[in-house]
Amino acid sequence: MIELEGLTKRYGEKVAVNNLTFTVRPGIVTGFLGPNGAGKSTTMRMLLGLDRPTAGDVRIDGKHYDQLKDPLTYIGALLDAKAMHGGRSAFNHLLCLAQSNGIPRKRVYQVLDTVGLTAVAKKKAKGFSLGMGQRLGIAGALLGDPRILMFDEPVNGLDPEGIHWIRNLMKSLAAQGRTVFVSSHLMSEMALTADHLVVIGQGRLLADTSMADFITQNSRSYVRIRTPQRERLLDVLHGAGVTVVETGNGSLEVDGSKSEHIGELAAQHQIVLHELSPQQASLEDAFMQLTAESVEYHAHSDTPAAPPPQPWGDGWKGN
Repeated sequence: MIELEGLTKRYGEKVAVNNLTFTVRPGIVTGFLGPNGAGKSTTMRMLLGLDRPTAGDVRIDGKHYDQLKDPLTYIGALLDAKAMHGGRSAFNHLLCLAQSNGIPRKRVYQVLDTVGLTAVAKKKAKGFSLGMGQRLGIAGALLGDPRILMFDEPVNGLDPEGIHWIRNLMKSLAAQGRTVFVSSHLMSEMALTADHLVVIGQGRLLADTSMADFITQNSRSYVRIRTPQRERLLDVLHGAGVTVVETGNGSLEVDGSKSEHIGELAAQHQIVLHELSPQQASLEDAFMQLTAESVEYHAHSDTPAAPPPQPWGDGWKGN
């Protein structure tokens, strides 16, 4: 279990992490979300003792990271897949980690097989693709068979098969009762992987809730209806006290009602329906809604305007 209490980190006048308090529990995959610059990486670095908090506390199974003997057997982490000696082979990279933490040599063979790198175990890491580097970093996180695992952008560089593999791996680790804490900007993948979400913005906690509750609380859900008997259905719904939004594409939208109720009303009045579908916002929609005021870097899609003409006159000659 990971426990943060009042965790704060300042760099001069800049507050990167601001009084964060939450718990990452075992048995589920907890997603860690936030816009760029929100403080996610700084938080993860403080969990591993790579940065010291300005204030507050963070504990790994009740201890500070520097109190852990053989820390890889407590928590395995992937923060930067490039954080390895490029001149070492994949096997030797993992062997060095194993020897420093009292992990038997045979475990290196096991994790190489788990991540699918056995065939390139003797190749130098500097020749690895981004996806292969990710797999080697994940192997390092798994090396000590820890109860806690932390991944920062674990699918970065992986192909579809690799993404499917890491998703199932994280779910399997959580099903074994382990604590799994994962940060990613890939919302579609997080929606398929995480059970619980911790969301921060500008260093502050914005949400600490289940995936389902997060989407429900931060987005609009409605029922979309299409019918050739539009006016008649409108009369029926209004008579039943149902508020209807008329869209410009010929469909109707109803907030706060179940599709079953609307279907029963239509059936009672023999109204033909061509569509009756509940609509739920995606995780990305809900995330954008919640963090809209916490985004530090705003891009603009407008095409830059052409520069104004320069007052050089006809007599100017460039070099």
